[in-house]
Amino acid sequence: MTQHAEKELLQPTMLCDQKGNLNPQAIGYARQPLITSNLKGHFMRKKKWNYWCVFGDEILFSATISHLDYAVVCFVYFLEYETQRFFEKTITLPPLSHHVKMSEEVLQTVTFNNSEMKINILHTAQHETKLSVYVPDFDDDILEAELTISHPKDDESLNVVIPWNRKTFQFTAKHHNLPTTGYVKLGDKKYLFEPLESFAVLDYGRGIWPRVATWNWGMASQRLGFHRVGLNLGGSWTDGTGMTENALFIDGHMTKIHEDVLFAYDAADYMKPWKVKTRFSKDVELTFTPFFERVAESDAKLVTSVVHQMVGYYNGRVKMDNGAYFHIQQLLGTCEEHIAKW
Repeated sequence: MTQHAEKELLQPTMLCDQKGNLNPQAIGYARQPLITSNLKGHFMRKKKWNYWCVFGDEILFSATISHLDYAVVCFVYFLEYETQRFFEKTITLPPLSHHVKMSEEVLQTVTFNNSEMKINILHTAQHETKLSVYVPDFDDDILEAELTISHPKDDESLNVVIPWNRKTFQFTAKHHNLPTTGYVKLGDKKYLFEPLESFAVLDYGRGIWPRVATWNWGMASQRLGFHRVGLNLGGSWTDGTGMTENALFIDGHMTKIHEDVLFAYDAADYMKPWKVKTRFSKDVELTFTPFFERVAESDAKLVTSVVHQMVGYYNGRVKMDNGAYFHIQQLLGTCEEHIAKW
């Protein structure tokens, strides 16, 4: 048994109709960010975020601006692989106290600026994103980041609309293998990013979500031998919708995986190896072995969120669209479980 092929979108499309419900023409996936996130209405149910994760030679660095209708939530985290020094800082503000304008297009500027944290995501006409972060008190040090992320002109990306129904749906854009240059400075220590070995991942989300949601997300963006290799694998939240966020990227070309992916792991011990495989076929057969666990929890009475994001290595194989298998060895990435009541 196999799942049907998903519809590929080839023309610019609006996510919503005039009432703010899902535009049926937007259901599908695109290899370029063709979908405009014209969300409106659905008070308290709109969720918008721009999440960046950058894999450097020595560190993983991440910055996010999100607007959840009832709150603006911004967070920055840092992991030094060798020492496992880790720190995360989150700022949560009422939505009206701090005006954050979340863009309708995937590659559009978004900024957050207050005394505790500054995040600027500036998209330029040169196919680049300038990511600037400043946190005056980050684990008792000053954190500064100035990164230039390039979007290779001919690269494909994953842009997909997941339909639960006309009134709950999500547009997700996952852009992988984006060469990155610049630095992250923490206190007196400066970490340099070289574009041949450092890659950024964008997770752009805009949607109308149900009150309770669970998802798994696995991803990697690295150089493997002579190739830029990216993995994007999602589970639970997309199951049964007819759409997936599953894809393999090699040197800018995307193989879309049209089948649900299952994540098997021990919720009593997330550090044990995870198995990630396609539901019916053998198109995806991966083992993910963590070496670090990031736990992010928030409990604001009406709103609770628990994330277990593991950092580790993928091994296994994924079938390409030419029918051959691409073998993956020690591919650095992340794998997570997220449970939200929001």
